[in-house]
Amino acid sequence: MNIKKVGLTALAGSMVALSATAGELTVTGSMNMTYSTYSGNQDETNIISGIGVENSVWANASTELDNGFVVSLTQGINASDSTYLTLDMGDLGTLSYAQDDASGGLEALDDKMPTAYEEVSDGLDGTAATGTYTIAKFAQESGFAYSNTVGGATIGLTFTDGHSGAATGDGGVDKVNTTNASSNSSMSIGVEYPVMDTGLTVFGGIGEEGKADGKAHDEEIMGALFAYGPVTVGMQQNTTDDEDASVKDLTTDMASIAFNINENMAISYGIQDTDNGSGTDQEAEGISVSYTMGALSIKAYKNEVDNLNHTAGDTSEKTEVSVAVACKPYHK
Repeated sequence: MNIKKVGLTALAGSMVALSATAGELTVTGSMNMTYSTYSGNQDETNIISGIGVENSVWANASTELDNGFVVSLTQGINASDSTYLTLDMGDLGTLSYAQDDASGGLEALDDKMPTAYEEVSDGLDGTAATGTYTIAKFAQESGFAYSNTVGGATIGLTFTDGHSGAATGDGGVDKVNTTNASSNSSMSIGVEYPVMDTGLTVFGGIGEEGKADGKAHDEEIMGALFAYGPVTVGMQQNTTDDEDASVKDLTTDMASIAFNINENMAISYGIQDTDNGSGTDQEAEGISVSYTMGALSIKAYKNEVDNLNHTAGDTSEKTEVSVAVACKPYHK
């Protein structure tokens, strides 16, 4: 299926203007239909099931500068999508800026557990107003990200000077809390290292996540993945230390195992436990399965949680079946 170019001439022109070398514009996309069911006392009783359709369309423009660096822009067509501007400097690494979700550094490690479909935490916020799934994780909105590979280790850095808000639009600036601007910044570093040819990969990192009230979160992640044949297992721990003494610190432990049944089908099982020091841990588990045949993929998961948001007896459960088709890229 081809997705035709619509109203992207100006975008392509602006990218080509960066260099005398002609640039390229590619439009990619996918179509996805899901069927979901909910249960648990933190899911609204009148929500029994639902069918949803999601489409994703991305415009990708790139051009090569005279020094060999490649500048690319990825723009989501949907209103909820972000914008990414990337500078590929070859051996010097890659520098990018994201308007909404930097997705680098520590944030890229928030859940590295192998899965056939979605993460164990997906869909467990509860559809009732009182349900909120908690997890120790680093979350950076707009900002810069840098990545490079040194001595076999992949190193990622992120920084933003205004964590509290994303860019306001074309030529806009981050919405920075002016009274707490210095403490409102966020930064992190994450490292992944494959240990020789053992199948073992270790990863970890630290970061400081700025908050609008000026009281930052100190974040840490450490974990490992081990792959042997068709099986991959993983374990990791995330911790959040809040400078606000009135807010409980969080420790999230997670583990999972994934098995590639064949080149098209995979299945996985994972668990996730979050401790906030209250004595009532939030405990989640989930199973996922996927089947891919060319551009068509069929995936499903069932996730459930006990003691949602550390409230004894509160539960949430979601089952989702997805049928997705990746569209053929359109080049210009």
